[in-house]
Amino acid sequence: MVFVHPNPMDNSGWLYQMAHFSAWYRCVAVDLPGYGRSPRARPGLTMVDVAEACWEAADRFASGARAVLVGCSVGGNVVQHMYHVQPARTDAVVMSGSGWREVKDFAQRRIAAYAQRGLDYRYDYALECFSAEFRSTPLARWIAGMFAERNAGADLETILLMFHALAAPDPDWLAKDLAAPALIMSGSEDFTNGPARALHERLPDSEFVEVMGAGHACQCEQPWVFDAEMMRFLRAHGHEHLPG
Repeated sequence: MVFVHPNPMDNSGWLYQMAHFSAWYRCVAVDLPGYGRSPRARPGLTMVDVAEACWEAADRFASGARAVLVGCSVGGNVVQHMYHVQPARTDAVVMSGSGWREVKDFAQRRIAAYAQRGLDYRYDYALECFSAEFRSTPLARWIAGMFAERNAGADLETILLMFHALAAPDPDWLAKDLAAPALIMSGSEDFTNGPARALHERLPDSEFVEVMGAGHACQCEQPWVFDAEMMRFLRAHGHEHLPG
């Protein structure tokens, strides 16, 4: 099971799922370029490059194994590309905080904010990933602070290159030719709820689940709901070893 995190987090954005699903799967949470232990990127980075790098990271732990691909936000875009890089190895795709937009104007806003504020922007950005109600809790501030404490290990230039790669229009085949079982989850308070529904419409045979009251990173905010929906979906697609 390969987990790909959202901006501005790192692999610890999946701390609850790594602890939970490791009872049944070999779990690998990847650091995207610019965050954590990933290498720096060079100009010209594409989302296909990122997808190939994520498979390489997974293969360090389970070379050639089939995988369930799980991504949030930019991670949801990455796992779609990962499917197209190695479709025969993809058992299922789970996406949250992810959507389809004809124009990705959000990427330019994030680029401008990072360019103006530097890595200090990361704390406020992390809080934006939560609903307004959860954002005011000590747990939300602890999670955002955890990522901000790691800024010394982040690389701003690489993060900006990631956003430039993400800003490129998605090819038509990215969603419509994805043949693996797909689950799309979206918090009802997520700023990408509308685009998530649009992605569901473009992705044949996908399933859409709304997590009521949750924001963008619902796997952090309501892990009990996220995990239960994910296990239900996987059991329905042949993963009978999961608890019912």
